[in-house]
Amino acid sequence: MSIVIHSALSEVSQAQWNALVADDYPFIKHEFLSALESSGCVCSDAGWNPCHVVSYREDDNSIEWAMPCYEKDHSYGEYIFDWAWADAYRRYGRPYYPKLSTAIPFTPATGQRVLMQPKTALSEIAEPVVESIASLLDTRNASSWHGLFLSEQEVNALAAKEELLIRHSNQYHWHNQEFDSFDDFLASLTSKKRKNIKRERRRVTEMGIRYEWVTGDALTPEIMRVMHGLYRRTIGLYGAYAYLNSTFFTTLAEQFNQNTLVLLARFDDQVIAGGLYFRGKNTLFGRYWGALDQFDSLHFETCYYQAIEWCINHQMARFEAGAQGEHKIARGLVPTTTHSAHFIKDPEFKTAIANFVTQEQDQMARFQNAVKAHSPYRSDA
Repeated sequence: MSIVIHSALSEVSQAQWNALVADDYPFIKHEFLSALESSGCVCSDAGWNPCHVVSYREDDNSIEWAMPCYEKDHSYGEYIFDWAWADAYRRYGRPYYPKLSTAIPFTPATGQRVLMQPKTALSEIAEPVVESIASLLDTRNASSWHGLFLSEQEVNALAAKEELLIRHSNQYHWHNQEFDSFDDFLASLTSKKRKNIKRERRRVTEMGIRYEWVTGDALTPEIMRVMHGLYRRTIGLYGAYAYLNSTFFTTLAEQFNQNTLVLLARFDDQVIAGGLYFRGKNTLFGRYWGALDQFDSLHFETCYYQAIEWCINHQMARFEAGAQGEHKIARGLVPTTTHSAHFIKDPEFKTAIANFVTQEQDQMARFQNAVKAHSPYRSDA
C-alpha cells in the first residue's frame, strides 16, 4: 500500500470514499466535507489546511483506508478545547501550532473518523494509521495530532496504542426508548419536567406559530439562504464567529439534500425562526438555529421538542443537539461521554498532558454522576 496526502478532497474519488462510510454518518461523507472546501469555509486562509490521509492499494489503486485531516494554526471550530495546552507551549517557548486535526470542521458530533473496507477491523490497521500520523507530524513540523469526537469503536481500538492519549468530554443526547408518541416520551418524565415542557409547547402554539420540515428536493437554495440569514443573526447576537458562508448552505441544498433538513417556524406567511439538522441512519443531529426576534419558549420548541417528536415519528434512536448546555437536561437530554485521541510529539509535554487528561476524566465522571442525580426521568421509567 502507498500513503498519499491530498490537499483537497476533490482529488479523492467520491464513490470510493463514500463506499467506506459506515452507518450512514452524514458528516464524514465526501459531499459534506467537499462542500466545506469548495465554499471556502475550509481552506488554508481559514486556518484549516486540508491534508487528507489516504492509503491506496498498489495493485488496483483502490482505497484501503482513509481519514480526513487538517493542518491548523489555531484551535477554533473544534469544540474539544486545548487552549490551555497551547498556552503552556507558548510559556515554555515552544510552538504548539501548526497542529493536525482529524475532525469534522465546526461539527461537534460523534462518528467515524477512520474510513476502511467493510470487512476490515480498525485494530488491523491501527499500526499503519498511527505510523502515518507520526510521519505527517514530522513532515509538517507539527506539535501534535488530535482525533476529535471519535466513535466508541475507534476509541477502543486506538486506546491500546501507547502513542495516543484518550480524552473524555461531555455532551447531552436524547435516546429513544421505543416511544410511540411525544406524549409517551412525556410520560417517562417526572411530573415537574412534564408540566414544564407542556407549558413551553403551549406558549408557542398559542402564538399561532406553525412548523414545517423541509428536506430532499423540496430543500431549495432559497430556503437555505433564509436559513443562513437566521444563522448569521444568531451568531451576531452572541458575538460568535460565522464559520459557514451562504455558498456552503446553498451547496447543501444542491448536493446534500437527502441528509439535510431545515425546520421552518412560520407566523402567518413569514418565516420567523429555523433550525438546521442532519440525519444519519439512526441519529438526528441538530446544528444551528436562528430567529428574527425573542419569542417565549421558541428556542426550546425549535431546537429540542420538534426534533424529539421527529425522531419518535421516524423511529430514530438518538438525537444529538450539539455541544454544551446544562439546560438540555430538563428537556430530556442526558449526559453522554464523547471521546478524542491525542498524539503529543514532545515527550515532556506528553507526560504533563497525560496527567491533566487523567485528572480531567475523574472530574468528568464526578460531574456526570452529579448531573444524573437530577435526571428528568422518573426512577421507574
